[in-house]
Amino acid sequence: MSSQLSEEQNMMRQSCRDFVDDVVIPFIRANWQREWSMTPEDRLPPEILAGAEKVGIRTLGVPEEFGGIEIDKSAEVAVFALIAEEIARGDSGLADKLVQNWKVSVLLRQFAPRHLQEKWFKRLLADPQFLLAHCLTEPRGASDRWLPYNVPEAAMQTRAVKKNGEWIINGRKQFISNGYDAGLYVVYANTNTSVGMLQGTSSFLVPRDTPGLTVARCNETLGCRYMNNGELVFEDMRVPADHLLVENDALGKAGIYFRPGKIIQAAKNLGVGVRAFELASDYVQNYVQGGRILIKHQAVALRIADMATRIEAVRALLQRASRAVDDNAPDADTLCNMVKVFASEEILKVAQHCLELHGGNGVMLDFGVEKIFRDAAIFLHMDATVDISKMKIVKSMFPQTAGKYAGPEA
Repeated sequence: MSSQLSEEQNMMRQSCRDFVDDVVIPFIRANWQREWSMTPEDRLPPEILAGAEKVGIRTLGVPEEFGGIEIDKSAEVAVFALIAEEIARGDSGLADKLVQNWKVSVLLRQFAPRHLQEKWFKRLLADPQFLLAHCLTEPRGASDRWLPYNVPEAAMQTRAVKKNGEWIINGRKQFISNGYDAGLYVVYANTNTSVGMLQGTSSFLVPRDTPGLTVARCNETLGCRYMNNGELVFEDMRVPADHLLVENDALGKAGIYFRPGKIIQAAKNLGVGVRAFELASDYVQNYVQGGRILIKHQAVALRIADMATRIEAVRALLQRASRAVDDNAPDADTLCNMVKVFASEEILKVAQHCLELHGGNGVMLDFGVEKIFRDAAIFLHMDATVDISKMKIVKSMFPQTAGKYAGPEA
């Protein structure tokens, strides 16, 4: 129990922790080969998401009137972070699978028409396997678009044109979390080619069975493999006019998705680090090498201390950034990017220590430690790359003097 959390938050965290310890970790350990199945549908059994539903962590953010688990808005992001960390301690791919539901639900409750909220929230609640996805990244433009390049030539290549009372969308999306198996997508497209990305991008609600939408493939990733990342193609895809969520200002209004997203990424990363520390500290206190248990060797003890220190530093910054987002503080954007970058770099080092402390066992697939390292490595590239995030930090701190767009290539 943590004195910094409310009784309700402590109970929620404990329920999640029990689910991870009793269901998720035993599944991962007993079925380590399953992660490498090239049939994405066969990786995660239905009972895992059904279990997440039973403990109430699949539909956080869904309004209570529709049957969801509504959280006090003043601490919603902090709770998202708390639960994301616990799930990722069991498996970061499962965590990513679930948190997309949370974040997209926040968007829907804010911008979707009432009749669509009623339809899709009910559908989400009725089917434990139902997933949501947020489609922003494209093959030729991802986190680089968030540099100060707000010009027409940097706009999205996915285009939406209104004709005869509906929207016709053409384009492609890549690296989409839950993209392979989601039932409902929020899709971003350019709707005004004469202005910059921030003024000409709209968002649309797109059901999976919409004609013209093709799920092209599952992207086979290094880590986080229990979340099926996907590539989508839109060919004259027709979307009803009422499925428009935000016209032209979609990116400006999506801060309610992006800010919590950075916090949740850091929290998931932290969960991976906590698991790495648990595995390493248990191993070095029970494995004998050189005539004594490993932790009695000074070099090993120093690594354990380093791991613990990095984890606590990430946790401290995460708590501060979470509060800033919940409070809508002026420095929220800066702190969001800081904690995303800091967590990805520090926890990768924690995972490296864990791998090396296990010696030869650390690189054996069936031992379960190398997976921690692979999962940690993914976070360098999730929700913006490290370098782009650092540029955004500088831009938010020094908006008048940070680097400017140099213009298109000659």
